[in-house]
Amino acid sequence: MSDREIISTFKYVSRMKTDFMLSELKDYLKEETSVQHIYQILRPLLFDNEVEIIKEGDDYRSIRMLPRESLQLTEKEVKKNEVFFNSAGVSRKLERLIEEYTEKKTSKKWDDPQVLEKIRKAIRSQKANYWKKGDSRHISYETGYSVLGYLAYQFPVYFVQFQYLLYDMAKKGLLNTRIKILDAGSGPGTIPLAVIDFYNRLGDHKAQVYSMELFDENIEAYNYLVPGYASFKSNVIIEDPIKCDLSKMEIEELPEKIDLMVFSNVLNEMKDLSPDQKADIVIKMSEKLSQDGNIIIIEPADKTNSIEMRNLTRRLKTKGLKIYSPCSFLWGGECTLETCWSFEQKSDINPTRLMEKVAECDKPYQYMNTDIKFSYAILRKDKLSKQKFTSPSGSNFAPLSRINKHIKKHINVTCSVMSGDLGDEKYSVYRICDGTSKKAAYAVLPSHNLTEDTEAITKASYGSIIELYNVLIKYNEANDSYNLLIGKGTTIRSISENP
Repeated sequence: MSDREIISTFKYVSRMKTDFMLSELKDYLKEETSVQHIYQILRPLLFDNEVEIIKEGDDYRSIRMLPRESLQLTEKEVKKNEVFFNSAGVSRKLERLIEEYTEKKTSKKWDDPQVLEKIRKAIRSQKANYWKKGDSRHISYETGYSVLGYLAYQFPVYFVQFQYLLYDMAKKGLLNTRIKILDAGSGPGTIPLAVIDFYNRLGDHKAQVYSMELFDENIEAYNYLVPGYASFKSNVIIEDPIKCDLSKMEIEELPEKIDLMVFSNVLNEMKDLSPDQKADIVIKMSEKLSQDGNIIIIEPADKTNSIEMRNLTRRLKTKGLKIYSPCSFLWGGECTLETCWSFEQKSDINPTRLMEKVAECDKPYQYMNTDIKFSYAILRKDKLSKQKFTSPSGSNFAPLSRINKHIKKHINVTCSVMSGDLGDEKYSVYRICDGTSKKAAYAVLPSHNLTEDTEAITKASYGSIIELYNVLIKYNEANDSYNLLIGKGTTIRSISENP
């Protein structure tokens, strides 16, 4: 009996019935086969065919799902998420799973002094390799303790920061009630675990997660942690990770109609590839993206990786993808600033028990990692943009590309706020951009000039648009950048505010 016969029979019965048992298909098949065999053939197709399968004894019930539509958060779902982000961290259930995995790998208690010291050594090694340059920089997860070090140090922050992005996408209507996700370079399952955690705060919405990973040690950790966490009443379907090298993967291995494609802290580690080669990988994989799907690229907020990520997104834009956020092109055209450094910043997370135990040593600061700062971009195939505002032609606002003509003058500027406060007690400093900058530009607010007229910039969220009236332009020769000095006569108005 061919698989095709089982599939065509299933589709035929599904059109007639919204609810039936898989055993009923046997009445239509020419040859005898088991219900389990039928299930294994159909399982990869169920999500795309809008069918949910529920095991009932030795049989399976097929139930037609509601039609897929844009996910609209309910008041209850918003409240649950706000409570989580007010004191964000790794759930106790997931903490315990990681502790159990540590015990499984080491055959010792997770907080055994020898285990903790080896984890510290792995963390120190990873941090030292991270900051190396050129060919000497080699980041891998080929040993068990390198994975345990990652789970203790990097994982908690990456786990929470992706949920911030998911929440923002949900509020902006970018997620559907049923989505298919592909995580490229999954590691021990950071993104799938974040998806599970986020979806457990939602109602009856579904996600199917595919992952790609190169290292066996990561895959082993993934297979322990991700299905284990998904078993806690999750509405997320987890597929087995695809073992492959992103630079050598075959596009045929990937699922069709992906709604959300994620590259989280992975492209920066591929130092043997040029920026164009990395862009080619993303473009190649985007062939599997649905027409209204999203690609998220996330990298650390340090200057080197943030700038590289921005340059990569510009390459992707020239190759046909569109930038949804955080960048806004208020005057149209293309961004040419090759030294763009911008990042999102959120409240610190709560450390895990494992992180706290590892930090119980002479230099605890080396092992505590709770601050969330990251650079990201969301790209799409269509022209949808998070900010729809464009500066009208003939307006009395100056584009940042012409700011050099206004040194020591007071002008009006429309721009996006592209950082949190980078300043100190005396001066608040914000990275700004309008998509035309040829040099870095900063809005500088002296503390004594903070008034009701200027406070809008202090409340502006990352990527939101503001209008600055009557700002003084100064050239910062030391940093080869421009400062827009906010004075007593300055007024700032919010054009768009992202909640």
